[in-house]
Amino acid sequence: MGGNLREPVFDVLFQALFTYRPVVFQQGQIRLDPSSGSYLAAVVAAAIVVAAVFTLRGTGGRGKPRDRAVLLTVRLLALALVVLCLFRPILVVKAAVPQQNVLAVLLDDSRSMQVPDVNSQPRGTWLRQQFGPQGSPLLTSLSDKFLVKTFRFSSGLTRGDGEAALGFTGSQTRIGEALDTARQELAGLPLAGMVVVSDGADTSDAALSNALLGLKAEKVPVFTVGVGQEALVRDVQVDRVEVPSSVLLGSTLLLDVNVRHTGYAGQAVTVDVEDDGRLVGSEKATLSADGAPTTVRVRATAMEAGPRVFRFSVSPLPGETVVENNLRTAAITVRDVKEKILYFEGEPRFEMKFLRRAVADDANLQVVALQRTADNKYLRLDVDTPDELLGGFPKTREELFSYRAIILGSVEAGAFTGDQLRMIAEFVDVRGGGLLMMGGARAFSEGGWAGTAVADALPVVIERGLGKSLLDDPMASPPLTRLKVSPTRVGLNHAATQIAATPLASAERWKALPLVTTVNRLTAVKPGASILLEG
Repeated sequence: MGGNLREPVFDVLFQALFTYRPVVFQQGQIRLDPSSGSYLAAVVAAAIVVAAVFTLRGTGGRGKPRDRAVLLTVRLLALALVVLCLFRPILVVKAAVPQQNVLAVLLDDSRSMQVPDVNSQPRGTWLRQQFGPQGSPLLTSLSDKFLVKTFRFSSGLTRGDGEAALGFTGSQTRIGEALDTARQELAGLPLAGMVVVSDGADTSDAALSNALLGLKAEKVPVFTVGVGQEALVRDVQVDRVEVPSSVLLGSTLLLDVNVRHTGYAGQAVTVDVEDDGRLVGSEKATLSADGAPTTVRVRATAMEAGPRVFRFSVSPLPGETVVENNLRTAAITVRDVKEKILYFEGEPRFEMKFLRRAVADDANLQVVALQRTADNKYLRLDVDTPDELLGGFPKTREELFSYRAIILGSVEAGAFTGDQLRMIAEFVDVRGGGLLMMGGARAFSEGGWAGTAVADALPVVIERGLGKSLLDDPMASPPLTRLKVSPTRVGLNHAATQIAATPLASAERWKALPLVTTVNRLTAVKPGASILLEG
């Protein structure tokens, strides 16, 4: 890499035999330019083939069948080669008309170009020498044939303004986005191709193939020039971070940080999370084997509202070649709003009191409680207006979609109209809201929810007739099952199951909790669903 290009031996031999390199044949088309004599030669060749076949048949048993077959094949191939030459095959290659076609040159302007691994010089130094100064031999050669349009890119694409514009300070490298933006900017121009000069350290989550498909559809070739070593001997880098796009103010976030390395297997590192220079989270981890990603789950707190840029970093280790890739940033919008949650309960029970008490001190959550006390009579708590939920559960999508999430307690499916059941399903599918079914004597199978539109929106399989409830016999007591509940392997690190300051402390606290009771029997979950707790 670093501009040291060597021509493969195969290409040299191919060019010696066929005059042109293989890449020319790949870009060109093979066509035939026969004359009238070519068709006459083909007829003569066909007659020779027939004569050759009869000649070999006439040899009888004087030769082995295999020998006769080989002899016939050799004759036919030789004859076919002669006929092909008579039909005059030609190679048609598109050639650029000087100064009539545009060539886009995209130069990597990210921080990784400061890595000193090209003859002990930074990668950017080599790039500047080849593409930076006006009048450089490479740009001069390209300018003789094309109208060269220079761009620089990192997190975005901008027009190049010469060598001085290359600062190599970009925090991200989005190659696919740069290609797509350049294609759009040069739309309508005779674009001969694009040249991408980069170390290939793409940091975007989008697939590069999407941008290449658009260029392929317009028949625009892309040429790459790699800069720098393919792998570093000793290096740690923050490879990827997984963060939500928006969170509520004061939320405790569980963020996944992927760290890759070479040469530091078993080394202990600390991943720090900063918001505007203030440390909001930190977690220690032990690096796995070389090349294997180490996922570090870090707790961080969103302390200030508005668009925030979180910095994820690993302190440089002894002997590390590159420290610029130890840092990655991610944008998170922290919203200082109050999210409304609708909690509908079909009977008085303690769950409503405990749930409302749990969120009482959260300024960004408002649980609007609707409890059925008798037929068509409801208790409403924490409503904004006297008319809110006056007639019970919302009857229009506009009213229902004003909430962020729905909690269904011990309430049967028959308490809703068919349109209300479809509204709840659309609340999840169309509005993107959250849905929680808490369970109870009138929930799940016991509440007749099987076969409803809501059942399709739940992650568990609700079977018909799996259990009996108060709907079957109002005087009966539903069977209680006592369970010892514990998090699954997925649930150990999930935000919903964290009941202590650290995952380890949370797991220990789950072990100390008393038994719980349930009246609902669930036998299966749907594909793609994750089980967080099991009893």
